[in-house]
Amino acid sequence: MDLSSLRPAKGAVKNKKRVGRGQGSGNGTTAGKGNKGQQSRSGYKRPIIEGGQVPVYRRLPKFGFTPVDKKTVNAVNISQIEQWIQEGVLQNEVSVLDLKALLHASNSDYFKVLGNGDLTSAITITAHAFSKSAEEKIVAAGGKVIKAYRTLEEATKVRDLPYEEALLQPKEKLVKRPKTSTKP
Repeated sequence: MDLSSLRPAKGAVKNKKRVGRGQGSGNGTTAGKGNKGQQSRSGYKRPIIEGGQVPVYRRLPKFGFTPVDKKTVNAVNISQIEQWIQEGVLQNEVSVLDLKALLHASNSDYFKVLGNGDLTSAITITAHAFSKSAEEKIVAAGGKVIKAYRTLEEATKVRDLPYEEALLQPKEKLVKRPKTSTKP
């Protein structure tokens, strides 16, 4: 046995199927693609099939889609708050209601204070979130940081509390109760 006698195993090498070469090729007339229809044409691409359920491209709207649980957060820099204080628009306390009015936001928006700029006066700020640098700068200027948990819209729906107090109360987690059957 030598290198000249080496051959691939029987059945390992096959000839390429030559499609569209007439009747004598063994793949005549339809070229191995069956009879007529979309699949026998060139350029056919199988659609995305999700079984029996409505496919995702039909579930989502063509445009104007916003997720149900999306939170809109308005950002305010410390430099902007300082400017409002110098203009006399704000005094020594900034509430969520003030931020809503000054930023032309809706009642369902959240507010975050960012640390760009410097504060010269002590000020109490109520907002939903604060960056670390903003919190440090407010406290360093002798001010106070108060974290709100609810939006204005949510706070007005809380019974037996004014919205100022309801803003500062944390939301309770929903507890699923087990179903009790009334059948005997």
